[in-house]
Amino acid sequence: MEPRGARTTSYTRAIHPHTRRTMTHEMGESDFADYAREAWGSLVRSAVFLGCSLHEAEDLAQTTLVRCYTAWPQVARADNRAAYVYRMLLNCLRDSKRRRWWGERATERLPESVGEDATTSVDTADAVHRALAGLSKPNRDVVVLRYFAGLTELQTAEALDIPAGTVKSRLSRSLAQLAANDHLAELSGGSTT
Repeated sequence: MEPRGARTTSYTRAIHPHTRRTMTHEMGESDFADYAREAWGSLVRSAVFLGCSLHEAEDLAQTTLVRCYTAWPQVARADNRAAYVYRMLLNCLRDSKRRRWWGERATERLPESVGEDATTSVDTADAVHRALAGLSKPNRDVVVLRYFAGLTELQTAEALDIPAGTVKSRLSRSLAQLAANDHLAELSGGSTT
């Protein structure tokens, strides 16, 4: 899955011309384009696991990458680029939730009939989403960044602007809560009772 309009120019259209010239001279657009291609899938997946629909997740990843582009010299120089970018993603998510309600909406298209493998995949994704929805927002953020985005504990702490010990304690509580979750127990054929 690549960013919409996978060419760098799709990002540059939203940027003021002076910023484009400055960035081109300082870092080069190819560095950013390479980074955007590499980060796109992980940003979208993380946004989905943070509670966005696929379309919202793609919009959120696109917004995050536009912000990365406008601040590319700082992003490129960051000691911990992943933490810096995921903090941008979380800020974009927070900003978008302030602007609009993300409740249920009519679907754009009806799902096609699916085979048994696709049904199992959908069931698994649904169980994971329901289990994550049972976590508090701070705990869900830690789990998603640590396990779905693949950040280290230190990167997760930096992205969330919390101490590393807080990441460990939130992970511990979250994993215990997820282990006792009925939705996930059904996947393994077990029961939490």
